[in-house]
Amino acid sequence: MRADAPSPRTFNLKVLFILSFGHFATDVCQSALPAILPFLKAKLLLSYTMAGVIMLASNVTSSVIQPLFGYFSDKREKAFLLPAGCLCAGLGLSLLSLPNHYILVLALVVLSGLGIASYHPEGFKTAHFFTGDKMATGLAVFTVGGNLGLALGPVAPTFIATYFGFDYLPLMLIFSVAFLLLLTQSWGLLAQARTESVARGSSGTKPPKAALISVGLIVAAVVMRSWIHFGLMAYIPFYYIDFEKGDPLYAGTLVSVFLLGGAIGTLVGSPLADRWGYKRFLIFSMAMTSLLLPLILMTHGAMLFVALGIIGMVLISSFTVTIVMAQQLLPNNLGIASGLMAGFAIGTGGIGVTLLGVIADRFGVPAALQSIMVLPLIGLIISIFIKFPGNRRTLIGP
Repeated sequence: MRADAPSPRTFNLKVLFILSFGHFATDVCQSALPAILPFLKAKLLLSYTMAGVIMLASNVTSSVIQPLFGYFSDKREKAFLLPAGCLCAGLGLSLLSLPNHYILVLALVVLSGLGIASYHPEGFKTAHFFTGDKMATGLAVFTVGGNLGLALGPVAPTFIATYFGFDYLPLMLIFSVAFLLLLTQSWGLLAQARTESVARGSSGTKPPKAALISVGLIVAAVVMRSWIHFGLMAYIPFYYIDFEKGDPLYAGTLVSVFLLGGAIGTLVGSPLADRWGYKRFLIFSMAMTSLLLPLILMTHGAMLFVALGIIGMVLISSFTVTIVMAQQLLPNNLGIASGLMAGFAIGTGGIGVTLLGVIADRFGVPAALQSIMVLPLIGLIISIFIKFPGNRRTLIGP
């Protein structure tokens, strides 16, 4: 079999669920950080810019460097990254309530970020071999675990801090421990993926220039999407806690509804993308987000929850789609492709949260939230210029 030929794959729901739970346990840590920033800000007397630096450290270590882990994953088997990554993510996040010094907080954020960065490329690469022919639908099972983790992340630490106290944040480690126990009992099921990954390896064939340009444009579109994503995650709590003087648990619930909508959008949108075509679905997602995003500042009460849920569905529904597009354009570099889409592009967009911090310090939190509104329009324009075959089978074979 040629190295670049598609290998036989079967849809293995049990393996995907195991990997998906690890994705859940890892991404809980990623979305919990913005929700506890107000507590860290109050405890350490931080400025908005310093809080933004914490998010910058998290996004760089958890996302931007993911292609590096993907590169090593493509070169040689790195199955240990699955348990080690999840454990480091949980440890770094759960211990954040203990330090009284800003530098120590940053160190724990970096530890958690490196754990998140190491889990994702190996997880997406392993899941790839159990998705069957419907790649977006199959990866959606793995992805939705992360979406649910992102959705629960803001509520879990605010619930702990509100009802038990911020010092009880180490309870967050329970998710990582549960995954390690599950993985210990099910390690044999993942051996097939590791064996096939090593067997296929990388052919060393340089991707065509057109494919590299298309991947670059997809990265740029994902940067815009992630800037919106992380911007809303960070500044919805600041807006409703610091500006509106609202309940922290209410603000955390708003973020969770937004992210839960993303989980639903991933499950609903991926089969549609398999049917409609990946580029067409990405354009649809960006266009609808452009129309719906202003509702955040126009609705209140129950309607605000509805608006955030729908925006989350539409925006995050293209998450799996962009990963599949990159994997198909770079079939011999699955780890790098996954790291670029799930890591570098998202993390680079997340750097925008630091810029939003500067805007918030200078012009106020509402201005920072309003500045997000232009980003989906930029993403829409970029998506239109991506060159990607409309027929999925032209890329993965008959």
